[in-house]
Amino acid sequence: MSAFEPVIGLEVHAQLMTRTKIFCGCAVSVGGEPNTRTCPVCLGMPGALPVLNAEVVRLAVRAGLGTGCAIQTTSVFARKNYFYPDLPKGYQITQADLPICLDGQLLLDDGKVARIQRIHLEEDAGKSIHGATGTRVDLNRAGTPLVEIVGHPDLRSADEAVAYLRALRGILVTLGVCDGNMEEGSLRCDANVSVRPIGSAVFGTRVEIKNMNSFRSVRDAIMFEVERQVGLITDGDRVRQETRLWNVDLARTESMRSKEEAADYRYFPDPDLPPLHLDPAWLDAQRADLPELPAARKARYERDLGLDLRTATWLTDEPPRADAFDQSVAGMPDLAAPFAVFLMTQVQAQLQRVERTWPELVDAMPVLLRICGKWRGGQLSNKMLADLLQTGFADLTQPLATALTGAESQAGAVLSDDAALEPVVDAILAQFPGEVAKYRAGQKQLTGFFVGQAMRQLAGKADAKVITALLARKLDV
Repeated sequence: MSAFEPVIGLEVHAQLMTRTKIFCGCAVSVGGEPNTRTCPVCLGMPGALPVLNAEVVRLAVRAGLGTGCAIQTTSVFARKNYFYPDLPKGYQITQADLPICLDGQLLLDDGKVARIQRIHLEEDAGKSIHGATGTRVDLNRAGTPLVEIVGHPDLRSADEAVAYLRALRGILVTLGVCDGNMEEGSLRCDANVSVRPIGSAVFGTRVEIKNMNSFRSVRDAIMFEVERQVGLITDGDRVRQETRLWNVDLARTESMRSKEEAADYRYFPDPDLPPLHLDPAWLDAQRADLPELPAARKARYERDLGLDLRTATWLTDEPPRADAFDQSVAGMPDLAAPFAVFLMTQVQAQLQRVERTWPELVDAMPVLLRICGKWRGGQLSNKMLADLLQTGFADLTQPLATALTGAESQAGAVLSDDAALEPVVDAILAQFPGEVAKYRAGQKQLTGFFVGQAMRQLAGKADAKVITALLARKLDV
């Protein structure tokens, strides 16, 4: 393995967030009764003519601007001819020689720049549903608007490929281009993978991997494929150009079909769709409408709020999460960093435990900020905080903000009065005379033991700092 390097390029399909399909007025949505969201256009009926959805163009332009592409004022739709049971026309309307966006780039966290070759518009196919009685076709998805984002083969590891995909997803979600939901297929990734001897400038034989619907699948599939190709070469065999599927259950790639070349698709301009011309003034307006992008937001978090890279990246991975965070800490920069860590650790742990999602937390952010402030200020002990969050998140009968507020009111106040805590400390020192003697003989680490005993007796509702100070006064004599 150490004698070879991977060469990886990603092709990412992003479903655009429109209400209707790219060339007709049928609704775009996930699920639904099969073949109920169709019309003569997306069914490919003879004589039906496509009409381009203007919102599709706007979203594609935003995707291009967000990735630093040059937006082409003239682009052309083409027919890509191939047969699949769920492609009713026998061809896909896409863009070939003249796409809408060219020559972009993504900045990865490690400072590497990965180039984007092109972004083009196209329609999705339908869906084949395989079952025990045969294969059925659902054409509800046919005609759903997509952009395909084609990267250059600039990536050299599975981790770089995941970083590229994360960065791209963050931009698309921030711009409202795509919802980024990989599990539902609205963001799909194919990886072109080859290997070559380290130091060689010649690319190896490329294999395309499909069927990856998570960051983990992308990483695992690329790592497996790299190892498979290196094994073939070192055994004296050769890598065959083909399309392979990622089998999640068996954790391996499997051959699907031989890889087609561009000539096999017989591209030609679609005669039913005229060239798309964009007004430069309209493009300027789109450019001025861009929000803060994830890379800039991450840099601001590190520079202005003192967040480390890991925490800043975690926030910006989900733009709605970062939006809610920004709104919550506005005007309170001193609390921003601890609140971000609080969200990433304490709150994230609760989300993994119960059936709640990050969108539900948006309304609860002010309550969480108040709870974090109390905890940081010593008004809640660690035990009280853990109990409060567990109670609030577990109550699925009401909105999270309401549940947390109720749990907060029941938590009470932390005990921090010397007069209330001193009898407890005295009783514990009397209960463990042997440990007291060891402490005074030099085993100062027993402070933690005494604090733990006190907190246990007080059910965690005490200020550990006050207890520690009391212990020091009584033991260090």
